[in-house]
Amino acid sequence: MSNKRIIYGLLFTLVIGCSVFIFLKIDTKKNTSPILEITYPEDNLRSDAKIEFGRQLFFDKRLSFTEKIACSSCHLPQLAFTDGKKKSVGINGNHSMRNASTLFNVGFAPTFMADAHITSLEMQAIVPIQDTNEMGMRMGELIGKLRGIQNYNEQSLQIFGRDFDAFVLTRSLAAFQRSLISLDSPFDSYYQNGDESEISAESIKGWKLFSEKFNCIVCHPPPFFTTFEAENNGLTVDFQEDFGRFRITKDSSDYGKFKIPTLRNISLTSPYLHDGSVENLEQIIDLYSQGGYFTVNQSDRIIPLDISREEKKALISFLRSLTGSKK
Repeated sequence: MSNKRIIYGLLFTLVIGCSVFIFLKIDTKKNTSPILEITYPEDNLRSDAKIEFGRQLFFDKRLSFTEKIACSSCHLPQLAFTDGKKKSVGINGNHSMRNASTLFNVGFAPTFMADAHITSLEMQAIVPIQDTNEMGMRMGELIGKLRGIQNYNEQSLQIFGRDFDAFVLTRSLAAFQRSLISLDSPFDSYYQNGDESEISAESIKGWKLFSEKFNCIVCHPPPFFTTFEAENNGLTVDFQEDFGRFRITKDSSDYGKFKIPTLRNISLTSPYLHDGSVENLEQIIDLYSQGGYFTVNQSDRIIPLDISREEKKALISFLRSLTGSKK
């Protein structure tokens, strides 16, 4: 190996190491408790006014072509910002390509969308707005419409020092989404502080099965209960209607891969999987117990687990203990 390649390799390792340190700084005084910090873009630092402006836009149906669909139509606060449907209903009764995912804790994520290919919340905000099955708006027309709303343009000038435009729209929506944090479940009280007053013995048993016997934390480690990676979990019979990450990369090794979902608030976010094909937690655990459907490109992490009825009950109790609230 040449000296130049060695130097590049060391620099790459250093950059990745620094990024991880910034993303999750570990408190050495509490070896189970990471100090979680959201990293804000230089052009979109946090402000309460910006978050409030984003909240108004998030619930405004005028962002859609028919003025009948808002961001909140597919991301309901009471369902942990999902909608309880297999696939969301957009303009003119059209359906989204995939099941709506929770928006809680998205500010900590390095990538977005089920293909794990968009790298900022600001970029992500554009996708559903322009999707012809979801909100169906052309950006130029939308900006003209929203700029004509006096209250919106006044807030834009006050907060950003500019007339309402795509920059203001995407930064405001992203600011609101970064404010959606849910890290205060009964499990957190137990895991971080050893407090067993809010969690059942069965939930604790389920956590030990989850983390030790079945090693589910390989894909769903705390604190976010996702690695944010894309994997083929083998829980779909075939992928003829949706090739997963392959549709973006055209790399055959990405066939059937979807971003690993967070398990936080999972008791509120059914139905499950990218296509909403699994209705409840019992069915999900049964599929993992059998080792999936042994589909093409299935991750080697997915193997038969032979989960007993009592173990399934404990696992479900643990998963329900991950239900928290917005701080």
